[in-house]
Amino acid sequence: MRIGQGIDVHAFSDDPDRALWLGLVHLPGERGLAGHSDADVATHALCDALLGAAGLGDLGRHFSDQDEAHRGVSSLRLLEETLVLVRDAGFRPVSADVTIIAERPKLAPFMSSMAGALTTVVGTLVSVKATTTEGLGALGRGEGIGASAVVLLEEVS
Repeated sequence: MRIGQGIDVHAFSDDPDRALWLGLVHLPGERGLAGHSDADVATHALCDALLGAAGLGDLGRHFSDQDEAHRGVSSLRLLEETLVLVRDAGFRPVSADVTIIAERPKLAPFMSSMAGALTTVVGTLVSVKATTTEGLGALGRGEGIGASAVVLLEEVS
């Protein structure tokens, strides 16, 4: 068994047309996050946790933000490719837990959709929660959104 942890943070975009994606779910009418890809912090944190548990480094090592081929890439594709890397390394996910840190938008209406979408792709239970920083720091001032994830992998024999 292996445990991995991942963290990601993105500022809100200045582009009013940028879509907000969290946990593979589009949040309509909400301001999107700035980033080279779709900036889905929840899925990125999960990818980092998966890669870390398998001893494969981090998301940037495999999907560099300096590579134009990854500009605007869907986090669904990043997660799918991350799972291939994890499986090729001889592991399979057993469980995962993601926490989104945001003052806004309110995420309660989207939590079950996020958990369902991530669970479907990962192939095991992925729980999704949200919290705030009670107004403290950049996230507390509503400058962006962060996420943390932890996963458990087991070696496939």
